[in-house]
Amino acid sequence: MRKGTRLRLVLRDLGSGFAFASMAVSGQLPVWALALYGVALVAALAGRRPFSNRVKLTALLLLAVALTLGTNVLAGSLNLVVAACTFAGLISAQRLLSTPDAATDGQVHLSGLLMVAGGAALSGELVYGLFLIVFGVLASSALALGVVEAAVPDGEPVPVRAVTGPLATGVGFAVLGAVAFFILFPRLNWNMIGPSAAPGLGVATAGFSDTVRLGGAGTIKDNPRIVLRATLSPDPEREALDAYWVGRTYDVFDGQEWSNARTANGDAEFMKTLRPGRENLVHQRVELMPAYGARTLVALETPSRLGNAVANTQLGPRRTRIVELGGGEVRFRDKGISYSYEAYSLPPDASGDDLRELPPEEQDALLTLPEGLDIRVAQTAARVLNGERDPLVAAQKLSAWLQREYSYTLELSGDVPDPVADFLFQRKQGHCEHFATALTLMLRTQGMRARLATGFFGGERVTGGYVVRAGDAHAWTHVLVPGRGFVTVDATPPAHRASQSARLLEQLINFYEVLESQWRDVILDYNFRDQLTVIRSLTQPRDVPRPDAPPSRAPPPRAWGAALLAAVAAYAAWRLLAQSLSRERPLAATRFVDAVEALLASARITRDEGETLEALDARLASQRHPLSPALAPITRRYLEARFGGRPLQQGEAARLLADLKRAVLTESRRVANQGTRPPQARAS
Repeated sequence: MRKGTRLRLVLRDLGSGFAFASMAVSGQLPVWALALYGVALVAALAGRRPFSNRVKLTALLLLAVALTLGTNVLAGSLNLVVAACTFAGLISAQRLLSTPDAATDGQVHLSGLLMVAGGAALSGELVYGLFLIVFGVLASSALALGVVEAAVPDGEPVPVRAVTGPLATGVGFAVLGAVAFFILFPRLNWNMIGPSAAPGLGVATAGFSDTVRLGGAGTIKDNPRIVLRATLSPDPEREALDAYWVGRTYDVFDGQEWSNARTANGDAEFMKTLRPGRENLVHQRVELMPAYGARTLVALETPSRLGNAVANTQLGPRRTRIVELGGGEVRFRDKGISYSYEAYSLPPDASGDDLRELPPEEQDALLTLPEGLDIRVAQTAARVLNGERDPLVAAQKLSAWLQREYSYTLELSGDVPDPVADFLFQRKQGHCEHFATALTLMLRTQGMRARLATGFFGGERVTGGYVVRAGDAHAWTHVLVPGRGFVTVDATPPAHRASQSARLLEQLINFYEVLESQWRDVILDYNFRDQLTVIRSLTQPRDVPRPDAPPSRAPPPRAWGAALLAAVAAYAAWRLLAQSLSRERPLAATRFVDAVEALLASARITRDEGETLEALDARLASQRHPLSPALAPITRRYLEARFGGRPLQQGEAARLLADLKRAVLTESRRVANQGTRPPQARAS
């Protein structure tokens, strides 16, 4: 393999790898496809091409894989777009491991284009955009090096350094042209035809379950992954929210874990009304991210209506119904990778449920205590309250006492026989579930109704909306106040309610969120109307003219500026194109004579410096060299093509070279049979 070819193949293979990564980042390709392609790419980068002599066998294997994928698609177990992307990746893998000739190169680049198109259909997220750009640069560089390599005679190295500068300039202009095309011309949104959500990396961690068991380490507080994005109306316009996002509540505690006495309520609906709404409801447009990993709807306290939900599944987005379950939980009926929906909540401090509106079993459960509850819990509560009977004031008094007397920790030893007594009288340390459980039970021991609520606390402003992290998972207490309904009282120290992950990591994720938001606004959601707006903004005046100003038909200054920039860009492009066209290129006749010289060299016939092919032909004829009869027509045809205005016809050069090659082989065998050295043709 000559110098430069290896570089071209590495660029080609890496470009294919980034094209495959643009699909794989969606997380929807089968694991076995990821493994097969990864092995093929590593082998190709190492210079291994084991399929070079097994073309038919590997083609049959691809056919078998295609039939398997098609069967899965017809059975409904695999999305058609995912199956097509998987097959495109396997085709590229098979080509990477085959003989690297011109046909294979073209097939690798073509499969790369198919894969980036598939990546747009599967996700179209920010990471996909980065992989797309890298693929474009690598594939363009490999193609350009291929053109240079084809123009260099066989046996000579490819002048990589000499073409690096022009190559970089060409790639830069290609990128600028693509940007201009993107801005000025309408386009298709490929993401509309495939699943629009990716499961992301890592395990989803919403923290919701049918029960809440005390004990163990609260490692979820260290998780900075974003699980929820929301826009609020009216917008509070604060950098950090001190809001509670409720998912479900629990009213039965057996001494170890919380559960719920209520059962499912009602049928599946597109919009669910939990409480009567009012005019000043807080509207939320919520997007539950793939990292959320649960089907429970979350809304600001106190939710009034939920619905208009869309579930992004492996088979694409679909409208989904929701159903109300026990504990006030509302759950999506269909399982999805991510969800979006609308929610309306009562304004803060508004009245919610009334005791008379609650089911009888829930009214009773709000006062129940676990069997064998340590008597010191009630004694301590009575001592702290000192006769206070107002539920809200009592809850606030107990909450302040817990925050003052107890400390927060995520490091616990695990299950203990009585976690409440262990928290209150032994360890005196715990996380939000311990604080909320202790407050709820202490209120109940004094005859005040309360329950446990779980969800998230906080919200960090990012690009006009708010994001909530897995580490913002939280538990708190709902105390039932006559005339106001359930009121939130949080016993957890304020400094430990929100996420406790590393600040630097959160900032990095926020930075990524900003980039991704811009990607969505500028790339994914940039439609034909936006393109017209950009063009009009360049040609229409921005300021409103004064009523007494004379009418002017002259374009605004920025239109002249845009026109000037366009003219400069067009002139630069024309200059580069003119220089490229005027640059002397190797003629077909010149490449032909180079190939002739290489064949003669294999027969130990070389030209001296300054000796033309015509002079060499004359010298061999004078020496009656055996190769002279084969060289004579070649020399004559070369002179006609080079100087006589009769260019070589298609296939003619290959035919003449084949004749000369046969003559060289015949002469070599003759010399070998006679055991004599062939006559040497050297310049005199």
